[in-house]
Amino acid sequence: MSNINKKKDALNYHSMGRPGKIQVVPTKPHSSQRDLSLAYSPGVAEPCLAIAENADDAYKYTAKGNLVAVISNGTAVLGLGDIGAQAGKPVMEGKGLLFKIFADIDVFDIELDITNVDEFVRTVKALEPTFGGVNLEDIKAPECFEIERRLKAEMNIPVMHDDQHGTAIISGAALINACELIGKEISQVKIVVNGAGAAAISCTSMYQSVGALKENIVMLDSKGVIRKDRTELDPSKAEFATDQDIYTLEDAMKGADVFIGLSKANVLTPEMLLTMAENPIVLAMANPNPEIAYDLAIATRSDVIMGTGRSDYPNQVNNVLGFPYIFRGALDVRASAINEEMKIAAVKALAELAKKSVPEEVNIAYNTNNLRFCRDYIIPKPTDPRLITEVSVAVAKAAIDSGVARHIITDWDAYIENLHKRLGNDDRIIRTLVEKAKSDPKRVVFAEADNYKTLRAIQIVKDEGIAIPILLGNRQKIEDLIQEFTFDLGDVEIIDPVLETKTERFEKFVNHFYTKRQRRGISKYDAQKLMTNRNYFAASMVEFGEADTLISGLTKNYGTTIKPALQVIGAKPGSRVAGMYMMMTPKGPLFFGDTTVNEDPTAEELVDIAILIDDAVKRFNVKPRLAMLSFSNFGSSTGKIPTKVREAVKILHAKAPHITVDGDLQANFALNAEMLDANFPFSTLNGQAANTLIFPNLESGNIAYKLLQTAGNAEAIGPILLGMNKPVHVLQLDSSVREIVNMVTIAVVDVQAFEKNN
Repeated sequence: MSNINKKKDALNYHSMGRPGKIQVVPTKPHSSQRDLSLAYSPGVAEPCLAIAENADDAYKYTAKGNLVAVISNGTAVLGLGDIGAQAGKPVMEGKGLLFKIFADIDVFDIELDITNVDEFVRTVKALEPTFGGVNLEDIKAPECFEIERRLKAEMNIPVMHDDQHGTAIISGAALINACELIGKEISQVKIVVNGAGAAAISCTSMYQSVGALKENIVMLDSKGVIRKDRTELDPSKAEFATDQDIYTLEDAMKGADVFIGLSKANVLTPEMLLTMAENPIVLAMANPNPEIAYDLAIATRSDVIMGTGRSDYPNQVNNVLGFPYIFRGALDVRASAINEEMKIAAVKALAELAKKSVPEEVNIAYNTNNLRFCRDYIIPKPTDPRLITEVSVAVAKAAIDSGVARHIITDWDAYIENLHKRLGNDDRIIRTLVEKAKSDPKRVVFAEADNYKTLRAIQIVKDEGIAIPILLGNRQKIEDLIQEFTFDLGDVEIIDPVLETKTERFEKFVNHFYTKRQRRGISKYDAQKLMTNRNYFAASMVEFGEADTLISGLTKNYGTTIKPALQVIGAKPGSRVAGMYMMMTPKGPLFFGDTTVNEDPTAEELVDIAILIDDAVKRFNVKPRLAMLSFSNFGSSTGKIPTKVREAVKILHAKAPHITVDGDLQANFALNAEMLDANFPFSTLNGQAANTLIFPNLESGNIAYKLLQTAGNAEAIGPILLGMNKPVHVLQLDSSVREIVNMVTIAVVDVQAFEKNN
C-alpha cells in the first residue's frame, strides 16, 4: 500500500463522523426532570456529603474506581519522537480505546504541555482525586524514570509508565517460556540488550527480577556497548555498564543465548545471528520493522526462537497483553500502587497461560486446531479471552498479598464471573474472524471493482492479508481510479467481461449457463448477453473454481445482485437460501434472519431457515439461542403469524432437539432474560437472553435490522447469504468501506468452512 493511501486511510479513520476515537456517555437515566435533579442539583449533594465524610465512598458513588488517566507530554511519541503534547493526543486516545475494548476501563486522555519534571509531577499529583489510576505514556528518558518514581512515591493510586513496564512484562513472559523450551536456566543465559531507552532499562530490570544475572547482561546504546569506562552515562544506563572487553554489537553477540532488540530495524545481521549459542532466543521488538526480519532469522538459524512486535508473525510481543489487565486487577482491589510483585505476577500469569490448552476460538482465529506451547507459541495471542481473568486475577491477588490493596476480594469465582460479563463478544468476534481469514486467505472476485469504495476496501483486505482480490469491471475505469487515488494493488488480476467475449473461458461460462437455464426461458443469445454482466461472470468464476467467493451489491439492489448467483450457482441440494445479519450492539452480537430472501415463509420454511441460521451462528463460535418472534407470547394472541410461529417451534423441537429455541415470543421478552423468567418460567430459553432472532416474515426482519442499525446505532454486518451451493455474499446497497471489509472477512471464513466440509 502506498504511503499516500496509508496517510489518507489514517486521517479518514480519525476524522470520519465524530472526530477522535473516544467519547463520554452517561451511565444513569437522564430523560426526566427527576433524573436530572438526582444527577445534579439538589440530589448530587448527598453523595458529595458522603464522600466528604468517607473518602473511600468516591469509589461507591463516582466513576473513579474504573477511570484511568492516560497522561503524556508528547516528548517520545511512538516512533515520532518529541512532537509535543497536542500532536500526541491521537495516540493517547488510541490507548484509551484499547483500555476500553480489552478491559472495560474508562479513560480520560490528558496531554500536558510541560517538560519540567517538577511541574509535571505537581500537575499529575493534583489530579489524584479524579482517577483510580494513572498510565504514563510517551515521555522521554531519562525524565520518565524520575517522573514515575516520584509519582509512585507521592500518590496513593496505581501509577505505571507502560512504555517501560508493558514491554518488560510481555517480553519477560516470553523469555521465561523460551528458556524453558530449550532447557536453559534463565540465571545462566547470556543476554544482549540492544537499546538503552526506557523500555530497554525496564526490560532488563524485569529479567533480573525473574532470575537473570546482572553479570550475564550486556547493554548497548547508539554508541556501542555500555561500558564502565564511559564517562557520559546517566544513572539508568550506568546501572548496566560492563567491564568486559567488548565494544560492538558484533562482539557482544558471540556466544550469546538471548538477543533483546529495542532499537531500530535491521541492525542484527545474519552473520551475527550465526555466532550466537545453540538454540538462540531473539526478541527483536523494534517497530514497525524488527532488528532482523523474521523470515531472514528463520532462514539463517533453524534452531532460533523468534519473537517480534509484529502481528503477522508468531510470538508477537504486544503490550495489549498486559496493561489493560494489570490496571483491571489493580483497580478492582483499589490498589494504592502497581508494585514489583504485581508486575511479576502478570509475567508469570502470561507465561503460564501460554502453556495451557488453547480455547477453540483462538485456534479458529488462527485457522489451526493444534496451537500449543512450542517455539512458535511462547506467549498468548491477543485474541485469547482468558487474558482478562488470568492476568487480572493474578495482579489482584498479588496486590492483596503485598499489602497495597484496599478492597479485599474473597469470592474469586464471583470476581471472575464479573470479569467475563464486562466484555461483550462484538469486537472480539470481528477480531477473531479477521485473524482466521488472514491465516488462510481466499480468492474473492469483486463484481463492482470500478468503484472507489470497492477499491478502497480491496486495498485494505490485500494489505491486511485477509483475501486475494480479483477485480471485475471496466478495465479502463478501474485503472483510471487506481491512478487517480494512487492505490497500490501490485499485480492484482483485473478482468473486464466485455473484453472476454472471444475467449474460451467466456464460451465455457455461456454454455454452462445456457444448459442450466435453457428450459427456463434463456436462449443461447440471452446467455451470451447476460454473461457480459459482471454478476453473472463473477458467479460463473466461482462455479468453475476460478474464484472462491464473490462480493457484489454495492451499487445495485439486492434482488438484481442475488439473481445471477441463484441462477448460475444455486442452492445446496435440498436446502433453502436465507439471509442473516449480524448486528453488533453494545451488549454483544445479535443475529437476525431471514432479512433478505424469503418474503412470507411457511412454518416448515421457518424451520429450514432456523436450522440454517443456527448452524451459521455456531461458525462464529457463538452458542445460538433462538427466539421465534411474533406479536404474541406463547399463544397470548391469535392470528396467522402466531399460529405459524408456534407450529414452527413445535416442528423444530421434534426435528432438531439439539437447537435451543422457543416461541412464539415478543422481542422484548426474548431479549430480557429476567422478564422472560419472571413471566414464563417454563420457557426453554430461561437462564439467558436470546441472541438469535427468527422473524416470521421478510417485512418484519428487514424493518427490525434497519431500525436497530439507524436508531439503535448498531453496526450491521451482512446480509450473510446462507444455503448456497458455493459461498456467495451480497452487500447492502451503498455499504461503507468498513462494511465491505467486514463482509469480505466473513466471505473468506465462509469459504474456509465450506472447504473443510466438502
